[in-house]
Amino acid sequence: MTAGSLGDLPEWDLSVFYSSIEDPAIDQDMERAKELAEQFEADCKGKLAEIAARSGDEMAEIVRRYEELEDLMGRIGSYAGLSYAGDTTDPARQKFYGDVQEKLTTASLHMLFFSLEMNKIDEAVLEEALKSEKLAYYRPWLEDLRKERPHERSEEIEQLFHEKHVTGAAAWNRLFDETISGSRYEIDGEELSIEQTLNLLQGADAELRKKAAGALSKTFAKNLSIFTLITNTLAKDKDTYDRWHNFEDIADSRHLSNRVEREVVDALVDSVRAAYPRLSHRYYAMKAKWLGVEKMHFWDRNAPLPQADTRDIPWDEAKTTVLDAYSKFSPELSSIAEEFFDKNWIDGAARPGKSPGAFSHPTVPSAHPFVLINYQGKIRDVMTLAHELGHGVHQVLAAPNGALMAPTPLTLAETASVFGEMLTFKDLLAKAETPEKRQIMLAGKVEDMLNTVVRQIAFYTFERQVHELRKEGELTSEQISAIWMSVQEESLGEAIDLEGGYENYWTYIPHFIHSPFYVYAYAFGDCLVNSLYAVYEEAEEGFQQKYFDLLKAGGTKHHSELLAPFGFDATDPAFWQKGLAVIERFIDELEEMDKA
Repeated sequence: MTAGSLGDLPEWDLSVFYSSIEDPAIDQDMERAKELAEQFEADCKGKLAEIAARSGDEMAEIVRRYEELEDLMGRIGSYAGLSYAGDTTDPARQKFYGDVQEKLTTASLHMLFFSLEMNKIDEAVLEEALKSEKLAYYRPWLEDLRKERPHERSEEIEQLFHEKHVTGAAAWNRLFDETISGSRYEIDGEELSIEQTLNLLQGADAELRKKAAGALSKTFAKNLSIFTLITNTLAKDKDTYDRWHNFEDIADSRHLSNRVEREVVDALVDSVRAAYPRLSHRYYAMKAKWLGVEKMHFWDRNAPLPQADTRDIPWDEAKTTVLDAYSKFSPELSSIAEEFFDKNWIDGAARPGKSPGAFSHPTVPSAHPFVLINYQGKIRDVMTLAHELGHGVHQVLAAPNGALMAPTPLTLAETASVFGEMLTFKDLLAKAETPEKRQIMLAGKVEDMLNTVVRQIAFYTFERQVHELRKEGELTSEQISAIWMSVQEESLGEAIDLEGGYENYWTYIPHFIHSPFYVYAYAFGDCLVNSLYAVYEEAEEGFQQKYFDLLKAGGTKHHSELLAPFGFDATDPAFWQKGLAVIERFIDELEEMDKA
Protein backbone atom coordinates (compact mmCIF):
# COMPACT_ATOMS: atom_id res chain seq x y z
CA MET A 1 0.00 0.00 0.00
CA THR A 2 1.14 3.52 -0.75
CA ALA A 3 0.50 6.15 1.92
CA GLY A 4 0.05 9.86 1.31
CA SER A 5 -2.45 12.68 1.37
CA LEU A 6 -4.83 10.55 -0.69
CA GLY A 7 -4.80 7.78 1.91
CA ASP A 8 -3.58 4.24 1.37
CA LEU A 9 -3.66 3.45 -2.32
CA PRO A 10 -3.95 -0.25 -3.19
CA GLU A 11 -1.49 -2.34 -5.13
CA TRP A 12 -2.96 -5.39 -6.79
CA ASP A 13 -2.33 -8.94 -5.58
CA LEU A 14 -1.45 -11.10 -8.61
CA SER A 15 -0.99 -14.29 -6.59
CA VAL A 16 -4.12 -15.79 -8.18
CA PHE A 17 -1.67 -16.51 -11.00
CA TYR A 18 1.82 -16.90 -9.51
CA SER A 19 3.77 -15.78 -6.44
CA SER A 20 6.37 -13.79 -8.45
CA ILE A 21 8.04 -13.68 -11.85
CA GLU A 22 10.56 -16.21 -10.46
CA ASP A 23 7.82 -18.70 -9.51
CA PRO A 24 8.86 -22.13 -10.94
CA ALA A 25 5.18 -22.85 -11.62
CA ILE A 26 5.39 -20.43 -14.57
CA ASP A 27 7.91 -22.58 -16.43
CA GLN A 28 5.94 -25.68 -15.48
CA ASP A 29 2.70 -24.23 -16.85
CA MET A 30 4.48 -23.00 -19.96
CA GLU A 31 5.91 -26.47 -20.61
CA ARG A 32 2.49 -28.02 -19.95
CA ALA A 33 0.86 -25.57 -22.40
CA LYS A 34 3.43 -26.45 -25.06
CA GLU A 35 2.93 -30.19 -24.54
CA LEU A 36 -0.86 -29.90 -24.59
CA ALA A 37 -0.74 -27.76 -27.72
CA GLU A 38 1.52 -30.28 -29.48
CA GLN A 39 -0.78 -33.12 -28.42
CA PHE A 40 -3.83 -31.18 -29.58
CA GLU A 41 -2.24 -30.69 -32.99
CA ALA A 42 -1.27 -34.35 -33.23
CA ASP A 43 -4.77 -35.51 -32.28
CA CYS A 44 -6.79 -33.10 -34.41
CA LYS A 45 -4.91 -31.63 -37.36
CA GLY A 46 -6.29 -32.82 -40.67
CA LYS A 47 -9.15 -34.66 -38.94
CA LEU A 48 -11.69 -31.95 -38.02
CA ALA A 49 -14.01 -32.41 -41.01
CA GLU A 50 -14.05 -36.15 -40.36
CA ILE A 51 -14.77 -35.64 -36.65
CA ALA A 52 -17.55 -33.12 -37.37
CA ALA A 53 -19.18 -35.55 -39.79
CA ARG A 54 -18.91 -38.38 -37.29
CA SER A 55 -20.11 -36.75 -34.05
CA GLY A 56 -21.15 -33.33 -32.83
CA ASP A 57 -20.41 -34.41 -29.25
CA GLU A 58 -16.87 -35.41 -30.22
CA MET A 59 -16.36 -32.06 -31.97
CA ALA A 60 -17.61 -30.28 -28.84
CA GLU A 61 -14.92 -32.06 -26.83
CA ILE A 62 -12.28 -30.85 -29.30
CA VAL A 63 -13.51 -27.25 -28.95
CA ARG A 64 -13.50 -27.65 -25.16
CA ARG A 65 -9.85 -28.77 -25.24
CA TYR A 66 -8.99 -25.76 -27.40
CA GLU A 67 -10.79 -23.47 -24.94
CA GLU A 68 -8.93 -24.93 -21.96
CA LEU A 69 -5.63 -24.33 -23.75
CA GLU A 70 -6.65 -20.73 -24.46
CA ASP A 71 -7.40 -20.26 -20.76
CA LEU A 72 -4.10 -21.79 -19.62
CA MET A 73 -2.02 -19.73 -22.02
CA GLY A 74 -4.12 -16.68 -21.21
CA ARG A 75 -3.28 -17.04 -17.51
CA ILE A 76 0.45 -16.98 -18.22
CA GLY A 77 0.15 -14.09 -20.66
CA SER A 78 -2.12 -12.08 -18.36
CA TYR A 79 0.29 -12.40 -15.45
CA ALA A 80 3.24 -11.34 -17.60
CA GLY A 81 1.32 -8.36 -18.99
CA LEU A 82 0.09 -7.18 -15.60
CA SER A 83 3.52 -7.57 -13.99
CA TYR A 84 5.05 -5.57 -16.82
CA ALA A 85 2.36 -2.85 -16.54
CA GLY A 86 3.30 -2.40 -12.89
CA ASP A 87 6.76 -1.19 -13.91
CA THR A 88 7.62 -1.18 -17.61
CA THR A 89 11.10 0.19 -16.88
CA ASP A 90 12.22 -2.72 -14.67
CA PRO A 91 14.77 -4.80 -16.69
CA ALA A 92 13.71 -8.05 -15.00
CA ARG A 93 10.04 -7.49 -15.88
CA GLN A 94 10.94 -6.38 -19.39
CA LYS A 95 12.86 -9.62 -20.00
CA PHE A 96 10.17 -11.74 -18.36
CA TYR A 97 7.43 -10.14 -20.47
CA GLY A 98 9.43 -10.56 -23.68
CA ASP A 99 10.34 -14.17 -22.93
CA VAL A 100 6.73 -15.09 -22.12
CA GLN A 101 5.48 -13.51 -25.35
CA GLU A 102 8.00 -15.51 -27.37
CA LYS A 103 7.22 -18.80 -25.65
CA LEU A 104 3.46 -18.34 -25.94
CA THR A 105 3.81 -17.52 -29.62
CA THR A 106 5.84 -20.70 -30.14
CA ALA A 107 3.32 -22.85 -28.26
CA SER A 108 0.30 -21.31 -29.97
CA LEU A 109 1.73 -22.13 -33.41
CA HIS A 110 0.53 -25.67 -32.75
CA MET A 111 -3.04 -24.36 -32.37
CA LEU A 112 -3.03 -22.11 -35.42
CA PHE A 113 -4.41 -24.82 -37.70
CA PHE A 114 -7.59 -25.14 -35.65
CA SER A 115 -9.60 -22.08 -36.67
CA LEU A 116 -8.40 -22.33 -40.27
CA GLU A 117 -9.41 -25.98 -40.53
CA MET A 118 -12.71 -25.39 -38.74
CA ASN A 119 -13.59 -22.86 -41.39
CA LYS A 120 -13.00 -25.40 -44.16
CA ILE A 121 -15.70 -27.71 -42.81
CA ASP A 122 -18.67 -27.80 -45.16
CA GLU A 123 -21.62 -25.71 -43.94
CA ALA A 124 -24.08 -28.60 -44.12
CA VAL A 125 -21.73 -30.89 -42.18
CA LEU A 126 -21.23 -28.28 -39.46
CA GLU A 127 -24.97 -27.60 -39.19
CA GLU A 128 -25.63 -31.30 -38.75
CA ALA A 129 -22.94 -31.47 -36.04
CA LEU A 130 -24.52 -28.47 -34.30
CA LYS A 131 -27.58 -30.59 -33.56
CA SER A 132 -25.43 -31.84 -30.69
CA GLU A 133 -26.44 -29.87 -27.58
CA LYS A 134 -22.82 -29.81 -26.42
CA LEU A 135 -21.53 -28.31 -29.67
CA ALA A 136 -24.54 -25.97 -29.99
CA TYR A 137 -23.31 -24.25 -26.83
CA TYR A 138 -20.40 -22.94 -28.92
CA ARG A 139 -22.59 -21.79 -31.84
CA PRO A 140 -22.01 -18.03 -31.21
CA TRP A 141 -18.25 -18.56 -31.29
CA LEU A 142 -18.43 -20.75 -34.38
CA GLU A 143 -20.61 -18.20 -36.20
CA ASP A 144 -18.13 -15.45 -35.35
CA LEU A 145 -15.30 -17.71 -36.54
CA ARG A 146 -17.06 -18.19 -39.90
CA LYS A 147 -17.03 -14.41 -40.43
CA GLU A 148 -13.23 -14.62 -40.61
CA ARG A 149 -13.31 -16.97 -43.62
CA PRO A 150 -12.98 -14.36 -46.40
CA HIS A 151 -9.85 -13.00 -44.72
CA GLU A 152 -7.95 -16.20 -43.96
CA ARG A 153 -4.92 -17.39 -45.90
CA SER A 154 -3.10 -20.70 -45.97
CA GLU A 155 -1.80 -22.11 -42.71
CA GLU A 156 1.80 -21.48 -43.78
CA ILE A 157 1.14 -17.77 -44.42
CA GLU A 158 -0.88 -17.39 -41.20
CA GLN A 159 1.92 -19.09 -39.29
CA LEU A 160 4.43 -16.61 -40.68
CA PHE A 161 2.30 -13.62 -39.66
CA HIS A 162 1.74 -15.14 -36.24
CA GLU A 163 5.41 -15.92 -35.61
CA LYS A 164 6.65 -12.55 -36.90
CA HIS A 165 4.29 -10.65 -34.58
CA VAL A 166 6.74 -10.83 -31.65
CA THR A 167 9.49 -9.13 -33.64
CA GLY A 168 7.00 -6.96 -35.52
CA ALA A 169 4.06 -5.04 -34.07
CA ALA A 170 4.54 -6.38 -30.53
CA ALA A 171 8.14 -5.16 -30.44
CA TRP A 172 7.15 -1.66 -31.62
CA ASN A 173 4.35 -1.61 -29.03
CA ARG A 174 6.87 -2.41 -26.35
CA LEU A 175 9.28 0.27 -27.57
CA PHE A 176 6.45 2.81 -27.33
CA ASP A 177 5.48 1.68 -23.81
CA GLU A 178 9.03 1.80 -22.48
CA THR A 179 9.75 5.16 -24.13
CA ILE A 180 6.60 6.72 -22.63
CA SER A 181 7.01 5.18 -19.18
CA GLY A 182 10.72 6.04 -19.05
CA SER A 183 10.31 9.64 -20.22
CA ARG A 184 10.50 12.49 -17.72
CA TYR A 185 9.09 16.02 -17.78
CA GLU A 186 10.97 18.77 -15.97
CA ILE A 187 8.98 21.41 -14.10
CA ASP A 188 10.74 23.85 -11.76
CA GLY A 189 13.72 21.53 -11.49
CA GLU A 190 11.64 18.47 -10.63
CA GLU A 191 11.35 15.50 -13.00
CA LEU A 192 7.85 14.04 -13.25
CA SER A 193 6.30 11.03 -14.99
CA ILE A 194 3.83 11.53 -17.82
CA GLU A 195 0.82 10.81 -15.57
CA GLN A 196 1.94 13.35 -12.98
CA THR A 197 2.52 15.95 -15.69
CA LEU A 198 -0.78 15.37 -17.49
CA ASN A 199 -2.50 15.64 -14.12
CA LEU A 200 -1.19 19.21 -13.77
CA LEU A 201 -3.17 20.18 -16.89
CA GLN A 202 -6.31 19.63 -14.82
CA GLY A 203 -5.07 21.72 -11.89
CA ALA A 204 -6.25 25.17 -10.79
CA ASP A 205 -2.84 26.87 -11.15
CA ALA A 206 -2.78 28.46 -14.64
CA GLU A 207 0.97 29.04 -14.56
CA LEU A 208 1.60 25.43 -13.59
CA ARG A 209 -0.68 24.23 -16.42
CA LYS A 210 1.39 26.29 -18.85
CA LYS A 211 4.65 24.86 -17.48
CA ALA A 212 3.27 21.31 -17.68
CA ALA A 213 2.23 21.85 -21.31
CA GLY A 214 5.69 23.22 -22.08
CA ALA A 215 7.39 20.26 -20.39
CA LEU A 216 5.22 17.80 -22.32
CA SER A 217 5.92 19.59 -25.62
CA LYS A 218 9.65 19.62 -24.95
CA THR A 219 9.92 15.90 -24.16
CA PHE A 220 7.57 14.89 -26.98
CA ALA A 221 9.74 16.90 -29.38
CA LYS A 222 12.89 15.23 -28.04
CA ASN A 223 11.40 11.77 -28.74
CA LEU A 224 9.64 12.81 -31.95
CA SER A 225 11.82 10.78 -34.32
CA ILE A 226 11.15 7.59 -32.29
CA PHE A 227 7.39 8.14 -32.27
CA THR A 228 7.38 8.99 -35.97
CA LEU A 229 9.28 5.78 -36.78
CA ILE A 230 6.94 3.71 -34.59
CA THR A 231 3.86 5.24 -36.23
CA ASN A 232 5.18 4.76 -39.77
CA THR A 233 6.28 1.19 -39.10
CA LEU A 234 3.02 0.09 -37.48
CA ALA A 235 0.89 1.75 -40.18
CA LYS A 236 2.90 -0.05 -42.87
CA ASP A 237 2.74 -3.30 -40.90
CA LYS A 238 -1.05 -3.02 -40.72
CA ASP A 239 -1.30 -2.18 -44.41
CA THR A 240 0.69 -5.30 -45.24
CA TYR A 241 -1.53 -7.46 -43.04
CA ASP A 242 -4.71 -5.95 -44.47
CA ARG A 243 -3.61 -6.49 -48.10
CA TRP A 244 -2.70 -10.12 -47.49
CA HIS A 245 -6.01 -10.70 -45.68
CA ASN A 246 -8.29 -9.04 -48.23
CA PHE A 247 -9.53 -6.14 -46.13
CA GLU A 248 -10.83 -3.33 -48.33
CA ASP A 249 -10.84 -0.43 -45.88
CA ILE A 250 -8.10 0.43 -43.39
CA ALA A 251 -10.51 0.02 -40.45
CA ASP A 252 -12.34 -3.11 -41.68
CA SER A 253 -10.24 -5.50 -39.59
CA ARG A 254 -11.19 -3.53 -36.47
CA HIS A 255 -14.85 -3.52 -37.47
CA LEU A 256 -14.70 -7.29 -37.95
CA SER A 257 -13.15 -7.87 -34.52
CA ASN A 258 -15.80 -5.55 -33.05
CA ARG A 259 -18.54 -7.43 -34.92
CA VAL A 260 -19.89 -4.13 -36.17
CA GLU A 261 -20.68 -3.11 -39.74
CA ARG A 262 -18.72 -0.35 -41.47
CA GLU A 263 -21.91 1.59 -42.23
CA VAL A 264 -22.79 1.66 -38.51
CA VAL A 265 -19.43 3.22 -37.64
CA ASP A 266 -19.69 5.63 -40.58
CA ALA A 267 -23.13 6.74 -39.36
CA LEU A 268 -21.69 7.36 -35.88
CA VAL A 269 -18.67 9.28 -37.19
CA ASP A 270 -20.74 11.41 -39.56
CA SER A 271 -23.25 12.24 -36.82
CA VAL A 272 -20.55 13.30 -34.35
CA ARG A 273 -18.57 15.38 -36.84
CA ALA A 274 -21.74 17.16 -37.93
CA ALA A 275 -22.45 17.93 -34.26
CA TYR A 276 -19.05 19.54 -33.51
CA PRO A 277 -20.45 23.12 -33.80
CA ARG A 278 -23.42 22.31 -31.52
CA LEU A 279 -21.27 20.53 -28.95
CA SER A 280 -17.55 21.23 -28.53
CA HIS A 281 -17.40 24.57 -30.39
CA ARG A 282 -20.30 25.96 -28.38
CA TYR A 283 -19.11 24.64 -25.03
CA TYR A 284 -15.49 25.76 -25.32
CA ALA A 285 -16.58 29.25 -26.40
CA MET A 286 -18.66 29.39 -23.22
CA LYS A 287 -15.79 28.10 -21.09
CA ALA A 288 -13.39 30.70 -22.53
CA LYS A 289 -15.84 33.38 -21.40
CA TRP A 290 -16.00 31.83 -17.91
CA LEU A 291 -12.20 31.94 -17.74
CA GLY A 292 -12.29 35.59 -18.83
CA VAL A 293 -10.53 35.16 -22.18
CA GLU A 294 -11.54 35.30 -25.81
CA LYS A 295 -9.51 32.19 -26.59
CA MET A 296 -8.26 29.49 -24.24
CA HIS A 297 -4.76 28.09 -24.56
CA PHE A 298 -4.83 24.36 -25.24
CA TRP A 299 -3.44 23.73 -21.77
CA ASP A 300 -6.56 25.34 -20.27
CA ARG A 301 -9.04 23.05 -22.06
CA ASN A 302 -9.50 20.77 -19.04
CA ALA A 303 -8.84 23.42 -16.39
CA PRO A 304 -11.31 23.56 -13.52
CA LEU A 305 -13.73 26.47 -13.44
CA PRO A 306 -12.67 29.38 -11.20
CA GLN A 307 -15.22 28.51 -8.49
CA ALA A 308 -14.68 24.73 -8.65
CA ASP A 309 -13.71 22.66 -5.63
CA THR A 310 -10.15 21.55 -6.44
CA ARG A 311 -9.38 19.72 -3.20
CA ASP A 312 -7.75 16.31 -3.36
CA ILE A 313 -10.31 13.54 -2.96
CA PRO A 314 -9.00 10.75 -0.70
CA TRP A 315 -9.12 7.20 -2.04
CA ASP A 316 -11.66 6.03 0.55
CA GLU A 317 -14.02 8.83 -0.44
CA ALA A 318 -13.67 7.91 -4.12
CA LYS A 319 -14.42 4.27 -3.26
CA THR A 320 -17.53 5.20 -1.25
CA THR A 321 -18.75 7.61 -3.92
CA VAL A 322 -18.62 4.99 -6.67
CA LEU A 323 -19.99 2.07 -4.65
CA ASP A 324 -22.89 4.15 -3.31
CA ALA A 325 -23.84 5.26 -6.83
CA TYR A 326 -23.65 1.69 -8.10
CA SER A 327 -25.71 0.46 -5.17
CA LYS A 328 -28.59 2.86 -5.85
CA PHE A 329 -28.93 1.32 -9.29
CA SER A 330 -28.33 -2.28 -8.20
CA PRO A 331 -26.93 -3.71 -4.94
CA GLU A 332 -25.60 -6.65 -6.99
CA LEU A 333 -23.61 -4.28 -9.21
CA SER A 334 -22.11 -2.59 -6.15
CA SER A 335 -21.35 -5.93 -4.48
CA ILE A 336 -19.34 -7.15 -7.46
CA ALA A 337 -17.47 -3.83 -7.67
CA GLU A 338 -16.67 -3.97 -3.94
CA GLU A 339 -14.79 -7.24 -4.47
CA PHE A 340 -12.16 -5.32 -6.45
CA PHE A 341 -11.34 -3.32 -3.31
CA ASP A 342 -11.70 -6.12 -0.77
CA LYS A 343 -9.56 -8.61 -2.71
CA ASN A 344 -6.83 -6.25 -3.99
CA TRP A 345 -7.80 -6.43 -7.65
CA ILE A 346 -6.83 -2.76 -8.12
CA ASP A 347 -3.46 -1.03 -8.58
CA GLY A 348 -4.17 2.59 -7.70
CA ALA A 349 -1.03 4.69 -7.16
CA ALA A 350 0.72 6.74 -9.83
CA ARG A 351 4.43 5.89 -9.72
CA PRO A 352 7.47 6.07 -12.01
CA GLY A 353 7.62 3.27 -14.58
CA LYS A 354 3.99 2.23 -14.18
CA SER A 355 1.87 2.10 -17.33
CA PRO A 356 0.09 5.43 -17.81
CA GLY A 357 -3.67 5.75 -18.14
CA ALA A 358 -6.13 3.17 -16.86
CA PHE A 359 -7.57 -0.20 -17.85
CA SER A 360 -9.47 -3.21 -16.61
CA HIS A 361 -7.83 -6.40 -17.85
CA PRO A 362 -10.32 -9.30 -18.06
CA THR A 363 -7.47 -11.87 -17.84
CA VAL A 364 -9.18 -15.30 -18.15
CA PRO A 365 -12.45 -16.78 -16.83
CA SER A 366 -10.58 -19.11 -14.46
CA ALA A 367 -9.18 -16.06 -12.66
CA HIS A 368 -10.76 -12.57 -12.50
CA PRO A 369 -10.21 -9.05 -13.85
CA PHE A 370 -7.63 -6.55 -12.56
CA VAL A 371 -7.97 -2.76 -12.67
CA LEU A 372 -5.06 -0.34 -13.14
CA ILE A 373 -5.52 3.39 -12.60
CA ASN A 374 -3.16 6.23 -11.76
CA TYR A 375 -5.19 7.87 -8.98
CA GLN A 376 -4.25 11.43 -8.11
CA GLY A 377 -7.30 12.69 -6.27
CA LYS A 378 -9.13 14.67 -8.95
CA ILE A 379 -12.85 14.32 -9.70
CA ARG A 380 -11.85 12.91 -13.10
CA ASP A 381 -9.91 10.19 -11.27
CA VAL A 382 -13.10 9.30 -9.38
CA MET A 383 -14.91 9.06 -12.72
CA THR A 384 -12.06 6.93 -14.11
CA LEU A 385 -12.48 4.59 -11.14
CA ALA A 386 -16.22 4.37 -11.86
CA HIS A 387 -15.42 3.71 -15.52
CA GLU A 388 -12.87 0.93 -14.97
CA LEU A 389 -14.99 -0.76 -12.31
CA GLY A 390 -17.81 -0.81 -14.86
CA HIS A 391 -15.49 -2.74 -17.17
CA GLY A 392 -14.52 -5.01 -14.28
CA VAL A 393 -18.11 -5.83 -13.33
CA HIS A 394 -18.93 -6.50 -16.99
CA GLN A 395 -15.96 -8.86 -17.25
CA VAL A 396 -16.96 -10.72 -14.09
CA LEU A 397 -20.53 -11.16 -15.33
CA ALA A 398 -19.42 -12.33 -18.80
CA ALA A 399 -16.75 -14.76 -17.53
CA PRO A 400 -19.10 -17.80 -17.19
CA ASN A 401 -19.35 -17.84 -21.00
CA GLY A 402 -15.81 -19.28 -21.03
CA ALA A 403 -12.54 -18.24 -22.61
CA LEU A 404 -13.92 -18.28 -26.17
CA MET A 405 -17.17 -16.37 -25.62
CA ALA A 406 -16.58 -14.15 -22.57
CA PRO A 407 -14.72 -11.42 -24.50
CA THR A 408 -17.07 -8.61 -25.53
CA PRO A 409 -16.60 -6.66 -28.79
CA LEU A 410 -15.09 -3.25 -28.06
CA THR A 411 -18.21 -1.41 -29.17
CA LEU A 412 -20.24 -2.99 -26.36
CA ALA A 413 -17.30 -3.38 -23.98
CA GLU A 414 -17.56 0.35 -23.23
CA THR A 415 -21.24 0.11 -22.22
CA ALA A 416 -20.85 -0.84 -18.57
CA SER A 417 -17.89 1.48 -18.04
CA VAL A 418 -19.63 4.57 -19.39
CA PHE A 419 -22.86 3.58 -17.62
CA GLY A 420 -20.90 3.36 -14.36
CA GLU A 421 -19.61 6.87 -14.93
CA MET A 422 -23.12 8.14 -15.61
CA LEU A 423 -24.48 6.52 -12.42
CA THR A 424 -21.72 8.18 -10.40
CA PHE A 425 -22.21 11.56 -12.05
CA LYS A 426 -25.99 11.57 -11.62
CA ASP A 427 -25.64 10.63 -7.96
CA LEU A 428 -23.18 13.48 -7.34
CA LEU A 429 -25.33 15.91 -9.34
CA ALA A 430 -28.35 15.13 -7.18
CA LYS A 431 -26.29 16.10 -4.12
CA ALA A 432 -25.30 19.55 -5.51
CA GLU A 433 -26.57 22.02 -2.91
CA THR A 434 -26.46 25.19 -5.01
CA PRO A 435 -26.95 26.25 -8.67
CA GLU A 436 -23.22 27.10 -8.76
CA LYS A 437 -22.26 23.57 -7.72
CA ARG A 438 -24.70 22.11 -10.22
CA GLN A 439 -23.13 24.26 -12.94
CA ILE A 440 -19.65 23.02 -12.05
CA MET A 441 -20.83 19.39 -12.03
CA LEU A 442 -22.59 19.78 -15.39
CA ALA A 443 -19.57 21.49 -16.94
CA GLY A 444 -17.30 18.69 -15.74
CA LYS A 445 -19.61 16.04 -17.17
CA VAL A 446 -19.89 17.86 -20.51
CA GLU A 447 -16.09 18.00 -20.71
CA ASP A 448 -15.84 14.28 -19.98
CA MET A 449 -18.44 13.54 -22.65
CA LEU A 450 -16.69 15.75 -25.18
CA ASN A 451 -13.45 13.92 -24.39
CA THR A 452 -15.23 10.59 -24.87
CA VAL A 453 -17.22 11.43 -28.00
CA VAL A 454 -15.78 14.42 -29.87
CA ARG A 455 -12.14 13.82 -28.99
CA GLN A 456 -12.28 10.11 -29.80
CA ILE A 457 -13.95 10.63 -33.18
CA ALA A 458 -11.29 13.26 -33.94
CA PHE A 459 -8.70 10.62 -32.99
CA TYR A 460 -10.38 8.15 -35.37
CA THR A 461 -10.34 10.77 -38.14
CA PHE A 462 -6.64 11.40 -37.46
CA GLU A 463 -5.82 7.70 -37.62
CA ARG A 464 -7.71 7.27 -40.88
CA GLN A 465 -5.82 10.11 -42.52
CA VAL A 466 -2.43 8.90 -41.27
CA HIS A 467 -3.00 5.30 -42.41
CA GLU A 468 -4.38 6.37 -45.80
CA LEU A 469 -1.48 8.74 -46.46
CA ARG A 470 1.07 6.16 -45.27
CA LYS A 471 0.10 3.96 -48.23
CA GLU A 472 1.74 6.54 -50.48
CA GLY A 473 5.04 6.49 -48.59
CA GLU A 474 6.67 7.21 -45.25
CA LEU A 475 5.33 10.25 -43.39
CA THR A 476 7.50 12.94 -41.84
CA SER A 477 6.91 14.19 -38.31
CA GLU A 478 5.69 17.47 -39.81
CA GLN A 479 3.09 15.68 -41.97
CA ILE A 480 1.71 13.70 -39.03
CA SER A 481 1.63 16.81 -36.84
CA ALA A 482 -0.15 18.79 -39.57
CA ILE A 483 -2.88 16.12 -39.77
CA TRP A 484 -3.16 16.19 -35.97
CA MET A 485 -3.56 19.97 -35.86
CA SER A 486 -6.12 19.92 -38.67
CA VAL A 487 -8.44 17.40 -36.99
CA GLN A 488 -8.01 19.09 -33.61
CA GLU A 489 -8.94 22.49 -35.04
CA GLU A 490 -11.99 20.97 -36.71
CA SER A 491 -13.18 19.23 -33.55
CA LEU A 492 -12.37 21.82 -30.88
CA GLY A 493 -13.34 25.02 -32.70
CA GLU A 494 -12.02 28.57 -32.67
CA ALA A 495 -12.24 29.13 -28.91
CA ILE A 496 -9.06 27.11 -28.28
CA ASP A 497 -5.62 28.35 -29.30
CA LEU A 498 -3.58 25.30 -30.32
CA GLU A 499 -0.32 27.16 -30.92
CA GLY A 500 2.67 26.75 -28.64
CA GLY A 501 3.62 23.08 -28.75
CA TYR A 502 0.38 21.12 -29.25
CA GLU A 503 1.45 19.83 -32.65
CA ASN A 504 3.27 16.82 -31.17
CA TYR A 505 0.62 15.68 -28.69
CA TRP A 506 -0.37 12.81 -30.97
CA THR A 507 2.77 11.03 -29.83
CA TYR A 508 1.55 9.86 -26.42
CA ILE A 509 -1.85 8.32 -27.32
CA PRO A 510 -1.42 4.56 -26.66
CA HIS A 511 -4.52 3.45 -28.58
CA PHE A 512 -2.95 4.54 -31.88
CA ILE A 513 -0.12 2.10 -31.16
CA HIS A 514 -1.74 -0.84 -29.39
CA SER A 515 -5.21 -0.92 -30.97
CA PRO A 516 -5.54 0.98 -34.26
CA PHE A 517 -9.06 2.41 -34.72
CA TYR A 518 -10.12 1.30 -31.22
CA VAL A 519 -11.12 4.84 -30.30
CA TYR A 520 -14.53 4.99 -31.98
CA ALA A 521 -15.67 2.39 -29.44
CA TYR A 522 -15.64 5.10 -26.75
CA ALA A 523 -18.00 7.32 -28.75
CA PHE A 524 -20.15 4.28 -29.57
CA GLY A 525 -20.36 3.44 -25.86
CA ASP A 526 -21.11 7.00 -24.74
CA CYS A 527 -23.92 7.55 -27.25
CA LEU A 528 -25.34 4.11 -26.46
CA VAL A 529 -25.26 4.76 -22.71
CA ASN A 530 -26.89 8.18 -23.13
CA SER A 531 -29.78 6.44 -24.84
CA LEU A 532 -29.82 3.60 -22.30
CA TYR A 533 -29.84 6.00 -19.38
CA ALA A 534 -32.80 7.87 -20.86
CA VAL A 535 -34.73 4.58 -20.87
CA TYR A 536 -33.64 3.92 -17.27
CA GLU A 537 -34.74 7.39 -16.11
CA GLU A 538 -38.14 6.80 -17.66
CA ALA A 539 -38.38 4.04 -15.04
CA GLU A 540 -39.04 1.30 -17.55
CA GLU A 541 -40.00 -1.84 -15.67
CA GLY A 542 -37.37 -4.57 -15.81
CA PHE A 543 -34.58 -2.29 -17.04
CA GLN A 544 -32.03 -3.60 -14.55
CA GLN A 545 -32.63 -7.19 -15.62
CA LYS A 546 -32.31 -6.32 -19.31
CA TYR A 547 -29.10 -4.45 -18.52
CA PHE A 548 -27.64 -7.40 -16.62
CA ASP A 549 -28.64 -9.73 -19.46
CA LEU A 550 -26.71 -7.47 -21.86
CA LEU A 551 -23.58 -7.63 -19.69
CA LYS A 552 -23.83 -11.37 -19.02
CA ALA A 553 -24.05 -12.09 -22.76
CA GLY A 554 -20.36 -11.28 -23.25
CA GLY A 555 -19.49 -12.11 -26.85
CA THR A 556 -22.39 -14.49 -27.45
CA LYS A 557 -24.69 -12.00 -29.24
CA HIS A 558 -24.45 -9.39 -32.00
CA HIS A 559 -25.03 -5.76 -31.02
CA SER A 560 -28.37 -5.79 -32.87
CA GLU A 561 -29.64 -8.64 -30.64
CA LEU A 562 -28.41 -6.99 -27.46
CA LEU A 563 -29.90 -3.58 -28.24
CA ALA A 564 -33.25 -4.84 -29.53
CA PRO A 565 -34.82 -5.29 -26.04
CA PHE A 566 -34.25 -1.57 -25.48
CA GLY A 567 -35.74 -0.63 -28.85
CA PHE A 568 -32.43 0.55 -30.30
CA ASP A 569 -31.07 0.17 -33.83
CA ALA A 570 -27.44 1.26 -34.33
CA THR A 571 -27.84 1.38 -38.11
CA ASP A 572 -30.32 4.25 -37.76
CA PRO A 573 -28.61 7.70 -37.70
CA ALA A 574 -31.45 8.86 -35.44
CA PHE A 575 -30.11 6.53 -32.75
CA TRP A 576 -26.81 8.40 -32.68
CA GLN A 577 -28.59 11.75 -32.73
CA LYS A 578 -30.53 10.67 -29.64
CA GLY A 579 -27.31 10.00 -27.77
CA LEU A 580 -25.70 13.27 -28.88
CA ALA A 581 -28.84 15.17 -27.89
CA VAL A 582 -28.15 14.31 -24.24
CA ILE A 583 -24.84 16.20 -24.39
CA GLU A 584 -26.56 19.04 -26.24
CA ARG A 585 -29.22 19.35 -23.52
CA PHE A 586 -26.51 19.60 -20.83
CA ILE A 587 -24.89 22.43 -22.80
CA ASP A 588 -28.30 24.08 -23.23
CA GLU A 589 -28.78 24.00 -19.45
CA LEU A 590 -25.34 25.54 -18.91
CA GLU A 591 -26.19 28.33 -21.36
CA GLU A 592 -29.44 29.02 -19.52
CA MET A 593 -27.56 29.17 -16.22
CA ASP A 594 -25.09 31.55 -17.83
CA LYS A 595 -27.88 33.90 -18.81
CA ALA A 596 -29.51 33.83 -15.37
